[in-house]
Amino acid sequence: MKLYTNHLSFLPLLSLLAFSVILSSCGQTERSSEQDQGVLMAVFAHPDDETLIGPVLHQYANRGYEVILVIATDGRLGFNENTDIENEDELAAVRSGELQCAANILGVELIHLSYEDQLGMRDGHGSIIDQTRGIKQDLHRIFEERQPDVIITFGPDGFSNHLDHRMVGIATKQVFLSREWDFEPSLFFTGTPASLLSDEEWMYMGVHDQYLTVEIEFSDDEAEVALQSALCHESQFSPEFVYGWFDQLKNWNNKLYFRPFESPAGRSNDLFK
Repeated sequence: MKLYTNHLSFLPLLSLLAFSVILSSCGQTERSSEQDQGVLMAVFAHPDDETLIGPVLHQYANRGYEVILVIATDGRLGFNENTDIENEDELAAVRSGELQCAANILGVELIHLSYEDQLGMRDGHGSIIDQTRGIKQDLHRIFEERQPDVIITFGPDGFSNHLDHRMVGIATKQVFLSREWDFEPSLFFTGTPASLLSDEEWMYMGVHDQYLTVEIEFSDDEAEVALQSALCHESQFSPEFVYGWFDQLKNWNNKLYFRPFESPAGRSNDLFK
């Protein structure tokens, strides 16, 4: 869950995000009646981005829905003040383990694609084209195989304007829009209400409240379980940061916000009508 500069260090108000879940030991072999009603899939960029909507992932998984977490990159460049690792491959392996720890606590199925952090940008234009094409191909395959009813990803803001966040959100939307699927998925963008961002400096990290028409409230118990999930990411978050974030969530009335992607109501031959 990287912010615009290094990592989430520069914005205590927004840096950490929501967290999630210990799923009770529901068997994976048989789907409950609620699982028969829906599959929720979250698509994000980095190991730890799932903390953005952790309480929602927990809530639906704990209610018996099938919840699938897709993470695109390996996080190998996530060096910060909490990281005492200098080797990229080693950090990628550590973050993969942290992500699996978090997914286990959340009670969600993890699909970790393990593309390179920054999507190959440091190796030039050709590399980023190849990696983003690969992500789209993988998402197409995953959508066809798992047939999600609800897909959640980053909106244009990427939460923090982080390029990886935005690119993965764009790729997800592009695949979603590319065809008429045999199933009928709905797409949602996670967002932070602009009204919660008191400093004008951060206005482009938020979304105007009028667009975030889906509000999901979570309980203190769900937040506590989510906190344990967030603590898995030891290479990224200090415990003080995690606890501070949950205090902030409580001040925000334990809610997460989403903007639905709206399908066109009909056809027209005039841009102004």
